[in-house]
Amino acid sequence: MTDEGDDPYLWLEDLDGTGAAEWVRERNAETLAALTGGGRFAALRGEIRQVLDSDERIPYPGWCGDHFYYDFRTDASHPRGRWRRTTLDQYRRPEPEWDVLLDLDALAAEEGENWVWDGATVLRPGYERCLVSLSRGGSDAVVVREFDLVGRTFVEDGFTLAEAKSTVCWIDADHIYVATDFGPGSLTISGHPRVARRWRRGTPLSAAEVVFEGQADDVAAHASYDCTPGFERTFLVRDLDFYRRESYLLTREGERLRIDVPDDARWDVHREWLVIGLRSPWTVEGVTHPAGALLAARFDAFLAGGRDLAVLFTPDDRTALGGHAWTRKHLILAILADVRSRLEVLTPDATGWRREPLPGVPESGHSRLVETDPDTGDDYLLASEGFREPATLRLGRVGGPVETLKRAPAFFAGEGLAERQFFATSADGTRVPYFVVGDPDAAGGPTLLTGYGGFEVSLTPHYSGVIGRGWLARGGSYVVANIRGGGEYGPGWHRAALREDRPRAYEDFAAVAADLVARGITTPARLGVQGGSNGGLLAGVMLTRYPALFGAVVAHVPLLDMRRYHRLLAGASWMAEYGDPDEPTDWAYLRRYSPYHNVRGDQPYPPALFVTSTRDDRVHPGHARKMAARLREHGHEVAYYENVEGGHGAAANNAQRAFVWALTLEFLWRNLSGEARPTLPHQRSSIGASEREAAV
Repeated sequence: MTDEGDDPYLWLEDLDGTGAAEWVRERNAETLAALTGGGRFAALRGEIRQVLDSDERIPYPGWCGDHFYYDFRTDASHPRGRWRRTTLDQYRRPEPEWDVLLDLDALAAEEGENWVWDGATVLRPGYERCLVSLSRGGSDAVVVREFDLVGRTFVEDGFTLAEAKSTVCWIDADHIYVATDFGPGSLTISGHPRVARRWRRGTPLSAAEVVFEGQADDVAAHASYDCTPGFERTFLVRDLDFYRRESYLLTREGERLRIDVPDDARWDVHREWLVIGLRSPWTVEGVTHPAGALLAARFDAFLAGGRDLAVLFTPDDRTALGGHAWTRKHLILAILADVRSRLEVLTPDATGWRREPLPGVPESGHSRLVETDPDTGDDYLLASEGFREPATLRLGRVGGPVETLKRAPAFFAGEGLAERQFFATSADGTRVPYFVVGDPDAAGGPTLLTGYGGFEVSLTPHYSGVIGRGWLARGGSYVVANIRGGGEYGPGWHRAALREDRPRAYEDFAAVAADLVARGITTPARLGVQGGSNGGLLAGVMLTRYPALFGAVVAHVPLLDMRRYHRLLAGASWMAEYGDPDEPTDWAYLRRYSPYHNVRGDQPYPPALFVTSTRDDRVHPGHARKMAARLREHGHEVAYYENVEGGHGAAANNAQRAFVWALTLEFLWRNLSGEARPTLPHQRSSIGASEREAAV
């Protein structure tokens, strides 16, 4: 095992250091030489690129309340993308006429910047201005610039913020709330803003009035404004950690009124209503509401001390609330029952809350809300899809008609494939659901298993042209594991793998792998695992703790060094999920599974591929770099690829995404299909000459 004090690869954390950069170039060259030669890789990359660039993809629009459908689109002719809008009548057509607002390819060429789109905040109710966020190379840090939606130009001397992890919100045409890097002392240890200010047009940012401050050890702080006529409100929020927050209403007189909900609850305010989603049990006036429940109260009455709470949803052992969204007069609930979707619409009236199924939801597949319009109407956009069924987009109105707007193309043949759900039994007896997609008559073939298991994120059935073209069409099976740590069964499913209980997520995943073999779907030699970010940590644990279960392992933008993760980039914000390595009791359990600290030379491992980005400013590429170096040191077979841009997605455009996925699927196929393959790079020496110089 390796502790921080005797870590020989700390120098690989030097993002652009000469030695580290040379090491990356050498590893990239080795990997590309081993995996990208020949026509098959080029053909695979080309097919994936066709999927990503297809003009037939559904443009999933957003609404701003101004009767336009907004969309950001990348394609072969516009790899950086265009922000555009159209009318509903045009959107209904097979080939709508789009009004292009901003062309990022033209802007990048004009300004000599590698701009990546990160969204826009539109001023309501006029919808004539917006604040555009642009990222260099796909990083989380963005440049914010005011844009004129009428003139299609950036506003000269408008609101502009330098590159930072900023949050912005319009108050009116001449004022915004902004939380950004104001200089020394203005950021938290996680690298997010801890100070929010009210900035008036035409004045320097330094003169903006401070309205709220968090603490240095918070995750972040921000201010937001609700401009709904008759319900104008300013909210102030301190994110204490990843799950807990303190929230206030800022009155016109400058008084801060605490919104007295549990710190770990999710809440939102819509017009007169406060909706509260519980992550832990809450006892109010003698009644205990369970974790996972959704409650509602009249906001003004709640602030005044009233606790008349309506119960909108109560979970059970098989169901959980996946989310909710408001229309103008209705609340739509997205419910998961054994990871199968159900949508309901709730309507408040004089007698309480009326409940009924949401119209337009098909019985098969997974359905999700794409967009609602909480400002002006009761319309909603609904997407329904399955692992084998491309998405269908429907436009509905609560209490009104439902129409089909778009159908996505099929990128692979679904005939002969089946989508099945099974349950594995984990080490402690817990039933763990998972989905298998593939030929039900095939046995023992190449199988790709993926999962996440963290941050209460749910993995639901979805259609992937990339996986379909690059894996299923080649005869492979695809498996999605719904392990603990996710949100598939609500907050309790997440909490069961939190901090010291994190190994339960890994036991769940290992149980799914063993169950696949027991059912004859695959064999250990033909079972591969792929995961990204926290799922990359999952993949790393499978490599080091359960190597006999897998024939190949791929980790994208992974966490792997759990001794130093909290000191790298945004890592400190995740201590509520994993623990604090500086606390001896926390490090005691983190060390037991930290992949970087559990690499052994006397233990055989399956071949591994690590993919990351130099410009990932969320999970430091040092995790993947050091893990690959440690595996090489012990003579294990490992491939490494680091994209120079792309942020936490490891790709800044479709060409890069196609390359990364082709690299991933080619690596897995070569190792799991049984075909002859070249040996991946490895070494047995401790540190090479160039690496030793960099370490010194």
